Amino acid sequence: MEIKVLGPLEVQVGRMSVVPTAGKPRQLLALLALNAGRTVAVGTLMEEIWGPRPPRSASSVLQTYVLQIRRLLEAALPEDSRDTAKDLLETRPNGYALNAEPQLCDVQESDRLATEGRRALAAGDDRAAAELLRAALDHWTGPVLADVKAGARLSIEVTRLEERRTRLIEEHIEADLHLGRHHELLGELAGLCAEYPWHECLHGQFMVALYRSGRQWQALEVYQRLHSALVEEFGLEPSSRLRRLQRAVLRSDPVLERRGRRGFNSPVAALEAVGSGTPLGAGTPIGTGAPLGPGAPLASGAPIRSGAPLRPGASIAV
Repeated sequence: MEIKVLGPLEVQVGRMSVVPTAGKPRQLLALLALNAGRTVAVGTLMEEIWGPRPPRSASSVLQTYVLQIRRLLEAALPEDSRDTAKDLLETRPNGYALNAEPQLCDVQESDRLATEGRRALAAGDDRAAAELLRAALDHWTGPVLADVKAGARLSIEVTRLEERRTRLIEEHIEADLHLGRHHELLGELAGLCAEYPWHECLHGQFMVALYRSGRQWQALEVYQRLHSALVEEFGLEPSSRLRRLQRAVLRSDPVLERRGRRGFNSPVAALEAVGSGTPLGAGTPIGTGAPLGPGAPLASGAPIRSGAPLRPGASIAV
């Protein structure tokens, strides 16, 4: 059984879809698919479908939905299959589980690739990191569960997955900047900054890529658009790190051209040193960076959506 949730919901046995057309059974299958291999409690499934006050008939109706999905599974199973519909959609104590091989679940396969990519990035193997992180991102084909009406539980899961995607995007751009791929990143970063006009990390990465591509004035324009958007929408200035980046672009600071890992991993850390007057040398340690400025800092992995500021420790890589 193949499960895809990083886009429209797809659950296939062989090449046959087993996704119900009716809304509530579709919600049920989506929540089970997001948690493939794990037990989802009956109470959790009821809350997703009916909210905090399910009807008295909820238990029997839920069993009916499970039966409908099992019928679809049974019809899709090949005649020589050793599995039954009850094996694939298993009844467990206090809940149900949808069973599939991890490599056939896009969420789990994406997570595996992302973990390997982060290890490569930490080890200094930027080429492997870039390939693995891009492969992890390639599992996203659109908004998570784009064709499923989300209740309370699915909404939580969708937000969690979008946070993962945010981190992946930042890290893959970081690895590509380490490799000197600033020209190749310009189109992607332009689209991301247009889609998320308040996201500081993406704008900072775009500024670095533009500067290295010989487009200093456009890097300053990117900062000005971000500044205007933040002031008009929230009455806030960009963070101190982005302001230092702007000043570095204005004075053509050589720190913006440094690449690789000999001196530092991130121009954020470099710019902090520049701002404090501290010279950079080989082996300059990388900390979490300056605070976000007004307001409490976001947790690591804040989702990329309009208004998401630069998370602590997010790197605008070189």
